[in-house]
Amino acid sequence: MFKSVNWKRFPRDFLTIQLGFAVYGLAIGLMIQANLGTGPWAVLAVALADLAGTTPGTMVVLSGLLVLGAAVALKERIGWGTISNILFIGPWLDLFLLVIPSINDQIFLQLGMLFLAMAMIGAASALYIGVDAGAGPRDSLMLAVRRVSGWSLRLTRGVIETAVFLVGWLLGGPAGVGTLLFAVLIGPFVQAGFRLFHVQA
Repeated sequence: MFKSVNWKRFPRDFLTIQLGFAVYGLAIGLMIQANLGTGPWAVLAVALADLAGTTPGTMVVLSGLLVLGAAVALKERIGWGTISNILFIGPWLDLFLLVIPSINDQIFLQLGMLFLAMAMIGAASALYIGVDAGAGPRDSLMLAVRRVSGWSLRLTRGVIETAVFLVGWLLGGPAGVGTLLFAVLIGPFVQAGFRLFHVQA
């Protein structure tokens, strides 16, 4: 269930994973500040943050712990990279939210931010999964459901993102046309990222 640590590669792997986490946090921040509706997980994180009176990054950490439990229940292997994902993406997100301006009434810039964020998430996912230190909690769930169901990576990611969106929207998260675009297109972006970095799911 737990991946062993390759200590010879650990310094390089840690830097690679941190790059992936930073890019992922930046991507989420771009989506939130684009104000077109965030990705489903961010819809949920922002909704929960508003309800709890805390930051989206904090809720990313807490929700990551819950999702990890589901992935472990489906017998997905985890490692130090899985725990690092939970601990670091949220703080990166909160940092970028402090420096990225909120954009309104500039539709082409907002759409550009959204599509850039999706491409960055695809690349970031491949970067830290490719280290093979254990996927993040959400990616672990995606991989576990894909393994159990036999669905494609594209379909699996799309189904999970759509379900999370519905929960976040019902809780009052910042859903919009961007959320719908994200739910439909993130699967192909992630699959493209895996192919770009030659990562096997």
